[in-house]
Parts: sequence; structure tokens; C-alpha cells
Amino acid sequence: MRTLSTDPITPPANLTPKKILVTWLPLVASWLLMSFELPTINAIVARLPNAKVNLAAYGGVVFPIAMIIEAPIIMLLAASTALSRDWRSYQRLKRITLFMGGTLSALHLLVAVTPIFDFIVNVILQVPEEVVEPARAGLIFLTPWTMAIAYRRFQQGTMIRFGNSRLVGEITAVRLVTDVTALAIGFSIGTIPGTILAGITQALGVTAEATYAGLRSRKIHHLIKAAPPVKTPLTLRRFIAFYGPLALTSTLWLLWLPLVSATVSRMPDPLTSLAVWSVVSGLISIIRNPGVAYNEAVVALLEEPCSFPALRKFARTAALVIFGLVVIFVFTPLSTFWFRTVANLPVELAATARLTLGIAILISPMSVLIHFFQGIIVHQEKTRPVAEATAAFLLTLAVVLIIGVITKAFTGAYVAAAGYTLAHFMQGTWLMFRSHKQRKFLAHCERNEPVL
Repeated sequence: MRTLSTDPITPPANLTPKKILVTWLPLVASWLLMSFELPTINAIVARLPNAKVNLAAYGGVVFPIAMIIEAPIIMLLAASTALSRDWRSYQRLKRITLFMGGTLSALHLLVAVTPIFDFIVNVILQVPEEVVEPARAGLIFLTPWTMAIAYRRFQQGTMIRFGNSRLVGEITAVRLVTDVTALAIGFSIGTIPGTILAGITQALGVTAEATYAGLRSRKIHHLIKAAPPVKTPLTLRRFIAFYGPLALTSTLWLLWLPLVSATVSRMPDPLTSLAVWSVVSGLISIIRNPGVAYNEAVVALLEEPCSFPALRKFARTAALVIFGLVVIFVFTPLSTFWFRTVANLPVELAATARLTLGIAILISPMSVLIHFFQGIIVHQEKTRPVAEATAAFLLTLAVVLIIGVITKAFTGAYVAAAGYTLAHFMQGTWLMFRSHKQRKFLAHCERNEPVL
């Protein structure tokens, strides 16, 4: 485990904004391509028969359940970026990845085909009755999801680690092309139920992505093998100590998905809110994911001496630029065009969706700063504060949603967006507080002072 050194500071390195941009942009492209997956699927489902029920089933039930099962492997990207330092570590982490992915995929199938599913949707989520069976079918077809994503994230983290972040976007492009092909074929057939087509599409997309990631990883094998062996080998015990808080973080983080579905289902007009939230949550993912991508860039680039000042300045600039672009989208006819023409929502649903997205607008700049602070913490291999911040996020969101259920004063989608925004603020505040010591240490490079 890394500690903050007391050695004299190395003279500042020349980490330029261009180098940060070259590292970050392929990651942004990858995250944005993935973010467009769900809105693209929703746009096709909205044009198939029984659209309102299928949108509610997939976005409100199938996807949240799949994401919760996947949660423990979400942070493998950050783990691989931080830990795949030599060939032995790479091989050890690969075996761990395959075990975790296989076990969770088996759990996914077990949930989908047993009464566990009925308990989740009828007792915990309490979704409308007409949503249950379409959701079950969609979840079954999505079974390969977790295994494929685990393997892909592991390989992409290694690519970032060894300076090949460009490959990350390339791999995600394969996924999107597969998605579009499957959707085009399914839409042309016209008789495949929306949730089944959505499940098949995402399953095929991630499987193609993982396969391609495995093939492209061979490009960097010589770099991994040439890396000097680390002084502290990656053991299972060390991995658990490092990754345990991150797995808990992603599990807690993704609890918001079923939490929103369960509470929105208990607020006025649940079917409308679930259908709107299915579309809007995909757009919220798009506006926050450039910030998410900054996490891995920070973890990788902090390896360079005295890189903190440049990374901090870049984070502030990126947050402002992204916020400006989101404001333009939300408060101009662009958002109306998206919801009415692309997402194919009826007029009343489009109006609700536009206001819901407007409530969540501050998530875009907050995400950049959140993942800047988180990247600093992960780089030091002290990951407990990340889990703490996620717990603060979830607690804040739960409080807002419970108030919404008790009062029943507002549309569920509005309450979800407000709670999600406030929860991001609390998460970022906690990470800023918990990274203070590391940031104070790293800031000494800015003044080229020794740390006493």
C-alpha cells in the first residue's frame, strides 16, 4: 500500500493540458458511447408495440437488477489501472476477474429463472403488474452481461495503465456497432417484444466488446512483460484489502437504481414516471460520464512527478465547459428535439422528461470534481473513503425519496432527479474532505517545496 512520502519533492514535470486531454478523451469517448447505448435502445423500444410498458419494464426493472448484480465488478477498471503493474500482477488479476464475472453471471441467471425474481419485483419494487413478465424475459436474455463487462473492464484498465487509452474507445465502438446492428435487425422484424430485443442487444454488444478487448490486449502484452516486477507482489489478500471498499462502493452506488424504481412506484402516476425515468436516466448518465472518465486519467497521470496542479486546473476547466454544453442542451430546443423526435415520447411525457433533466443539470460539473477527488484517493490505494462517500450519496438519496413517498406531493421522476442531484453534492463534499491530506501533500509541488 502506498503512503505519502516525506522525501524531497521531485522538480515539477511538464504535464501539459494536451497530454491530459490525450489520456482523458478516449476514456470520455468510451463512456459516452456506452451512455448512448441505453437511450438508443429506448428510442427503438419506444417505436415498438406496447412501448410504455416495455420502457418501464426494461429501464425500471431489468436494467436496475442487472446493474446491482454487476456492481462488485464495476470498479475493476480502476483496480486494473492501479494494480496491473507487471506480468505477474496482470495474470493474477485476470484469474480473479474471471472468477468474479463467472460467479455473478450465474447469480444473474438464478435470479431471472427462480421465484427470487417474483419477490424482487412484486414485494420489493412493487411495479405495476403488466410490467412483471416482460421484465423477466428481458433479464433472462441479458445473462452474459456481467461476465463480459468484468473481462472488458479488466483489459481496458491495463490498456490505460500502459499508455494505450485510445484502445478503450475503439473497443466500445465495437459494442455500439453490434448494438445498432442488433436493433436494426430486431426493428425490421417488428414482432420481437421491446424488453427481449433490448436484452438481446445489450448481451450481444457486451459479448462482442469483451471478445475484441481480449484480442486487442495482445498489443500491449510486450509492454506488460517488459515492466519491472513490483516490490510488493499482488496477492489475494492485498487485492481484497484494496478492492473490498471499491466493490462495496459500486454495490452501494448502484442500489440507487432499484431504490428509485421502488419509491417512484409508490408515488403518483408510477407508470408514467418509470417510463420517463427510463429515458432521462440514460441522458443523466451521458452528462455525468465525462467526469467518471476523469477518475482513471487521474489515477494514471498522478504517476508523473508533480502532476497534481495541472490535473486540478484541468478538472476545473473541464467542469465549466461540460456544464456550459449541458445548459445549452437542456434550455434550448435541442432537448425537446431529443425527447420528442429521438426518444419518440408523447408531448406530455416529453415535457415531464425535459423538466426532470433540468432538475439534474448540476450533476454534470459535480461529476468531474467528484472523480478528480476519487482518483487521488484510489491512486494512493486507500479506498475506504470512496465507500464512505458512496454511503453518504445513498443515504441522501434515500432521505429525499422517502420524503417524496410520504408526501406524494410531486411527480416521482422530479423527486428522483432532485434526490440524485443532492446526493452527488454530498458525495463530492465527502470526497473533498477525505482527500484533503493527499491534496495538501501533492500541492507542495506547485510551490516546489519539500514536505516536512
